[in-house]
Amino acid sequence: MATYQSIKYNVDYGGKAGALIPISTFTSDGSDATASFTSGIDASFDTYLFMFNSIHPETDGAEFQWQCNVAGASGYNETHTDSHFQAAHNEADNDTGLSYTTSMDAGQGTGGIILNTDIGSDNDQTCSGYLHLFNPSSTTFVKHFMSRSNRSDAGDYSVDNFHAGYVNVTGAIDDVQFKYSAGEIQAGTIQLFGVH
Repeated sequence: MATYQSIKYNVDYGGKAGALIPISTFTSDGSDATASFTSGIDASFDTYLFMFNSIHPETDGAEFQWQCNVAGASGYNETHTDSHFQAAHNEADNDTGLSYTTSMDAGQGTGGIILNTDIGSDNDQTCSGYLHLFNPSSTTFVKHFMSRSNRSDAGDYSVDNFHAGYVNVTGAIDDVQFKYSAGEIQAGTIQLFGVH
């Protein structure tokens, strides 16, 4: 079973904007289907930051995804609209690309929100990056998000991904879950911070 570490802090940030307040950390035990953050996301902060580090998939070519629940809901299937583009360069140094990727966007979708795709499962291949979630406790506005991540691609490319959109709900979001589209999260950590 994965470990979640709750982190307590007693630091004087002197009112400086942008300080990261650690809340909790998920650490894979090598056989986790999901990484779910079911506490710590509330009205304490206007912005939350998830840092995912060396998230290694069991299945070659799987998508790394996230989803959320409005307070009191379950199923991780909230409606979202988002866009995605990426830049790529292969290890052989003979192919590059910059493209909008329609296969990774959504218009009022309810499935997993794709952070990165086609991640390699070789022993040295992973996905790393971050996800910003803005004002999740608002009961007035949709919930904007932005992500940037890099993957070691199943086809031996380095692929830089840019993803942004909004969860089209006005209820407060209090649960966030990460998973692969197939197989387990076999290694890596995900850290949750409040942005002060």
